[in-house]
Amino acid sequence: MLEPTDESAIDEALAVLRRGGLVGLPTETVYGLGADARNSDAVRAIFRTKGRPENHPLIVHIGRPEAIDEFAIDVPASARRLADRFWPGPLTLVLWRATDVPDAVTGGLDTIALRIPDHPVALELLRRFDGGVAAPSANRFGKVSPTTAEHVRDDLGDDVDIVLDGGPCSVGLESTILDLTSAVPTILRAGAISAEAIEALIGVPVERIATGPSRAPGMLKSHYAPRAKVVLVDEAERFPVARAEVARGKKVAVLVRSATHDEVRQLELGTDPRDAGRALYAALRAADAEGIDVLVASLPTGDGIEAAIADRLRRAAG
Repeated sequence: MLEPTDESAIDEALAVLRRGGLVGLPTETVYGLGADARNSDAVRAIFRTKGRPENHPLIVHIGRPEAIDEFAIDVPASARRLADRFWPGPLTLVLWRATDVPDAVTGGLDTIALRIPDHPVALELLRRFDGGVAAPSANRFGKVSPTTAEHVRDDLGDDVDIVLDGGPCSVGLESTILDLTSAVPTILRAGAISAEAIEALIGVPVERIATGPSRAPGMLKSHYAPRAKVVLVDEAERFPVARAEVARGKKVAVLVRSATHDEVRQLELGTDPRDAGRALYAALRAADAEGIDVLVASLPTGDGIEAAIADRLRRAAG
């Protein structure tokens, strides 16, 4: 695990990518498990390391907007506008794939997911690599995503060749995924970039989809899950339900935005949505570290980060 304070750490990570190895890299969303997107063997190593189904497509991270045309075809004008406005940033665009893109990256689909991450270490690596880096979250498949370099090492150990430590992720939740290959632009996964912001820019309504086949990462019904059982209830029912679980002998915690005076263990997210987004996965990991059996939560309402938190909690509950 290296702190990329000088070029030597980036040099080492580049050498790993070029020889077909795996790199843990920081982004503003979560830490990714990166491999050369043009190297099918390296991409398949991602799936083996994560235990991820090979029909579950990966996001390809690029270092410059012009690289869209190296991986996608028939790119609509709306994609260019979105890239100009939101890249680098937590927005992934699903487009028609170029014919020379390996099937391993796309899960055999005719589409590809692309984004430019907003993190100086990732951007330096991608621009010097001058290619695409396929990078799902750097954790075992279906489990809580990593938002620090330590999480990556805890989850993957020596299965990843090198981890670049870029500090805690500033957003802390995976990117918004927008499908631009259908008649109506469709959000396949909620993230920090809201549907309203997208609609305002491209001037057409955007559809929201909750679950479905693996057209993009994070669409499975059960995902982002801690070992604790996640129980979703109305906000007013959180503590009554938690006390009932305690009475059954369970070790229980309640997920809250702001802690209250109560004997039940509380994991606090913070009242600012941006803080809550960054804190969610840390809270899920804390529940596991404490051996919590049942984690009781309610779903926030709203778009952007709030919608993303609600989506991750639904999937954590399975």
